[in-house]
Amino acid sequence: MEFYSYLFAFLLMLLVPDVYSLMFHLPANQKKCLREEIHKDLLVTGEYELSDAPGQKTNLAVTDSKGHILYSKQDAKKGKFAFTTEEYDVFEICFDNKMIGGGHGADREVSLIMKHGIEARSYDELAKAENLKPLELELRRLEDLSKSIVDDFAYMRNREEEMRDTNESTHSRVMYFSIFSMCCLLGLATWQVLYLRRYFKSKKLIE
Repeated sequence: MEFYSYLFAFLLMLLVPDVYSLMFHLPANQKKCLREEIHKDLLVTGEYELSDAPGQKTNLAVTDSKGHILYSKQDAKKGKFAFTTEEYDVFEICFDNKMIGGGHGADREVSLIMKHGIEARSYDELAKAENLKPLELELRRLEDLSKSIVDDFAYMRNREEEMRDTNESTHSRVMYFSIFSMCCLLGLATWQVLYLRRYFKSKKLIE
């Protein structure tokens, strides 16, 4: 019974939209970056808006862990971006705010809305393109959601297998290292006994 409770809770978590909205203040001459881990083959969309700040210029860049630039905007004020992930990776969104001509200025207010997965898809445009009825559109949405859940379970299973293999490999290495250490200690102890026995015999302390 407890297992089904955990399973139900997990499914509820999966049903929560992959959307988050952030709002923060960006001081002048400072840089702030946001990082997120995203699965493979997912559509990611973002919408940003910065408050007006005279004399300030903010550059926006979206990069992956290898430094590839997925989106960049000089003097960003308001806009949208979208990209599709090719592999599981950590993606970084950086806002670099600079004062033109130096000096200090007021903080800029940054609003960012990120979506990925099925929440990033525009089903209204899909309905228009394929002439889908409301029921057909909802079935398509449920189909995509089911596929997303299956993909999440498959990813978790692969991660569990990788962790199990890593644990087994680490356990084997620790065991072999322990056996090697014991053999070294036994060899050293045997050498010490033989050396001391030969030394005592040379000093005629023992027969």
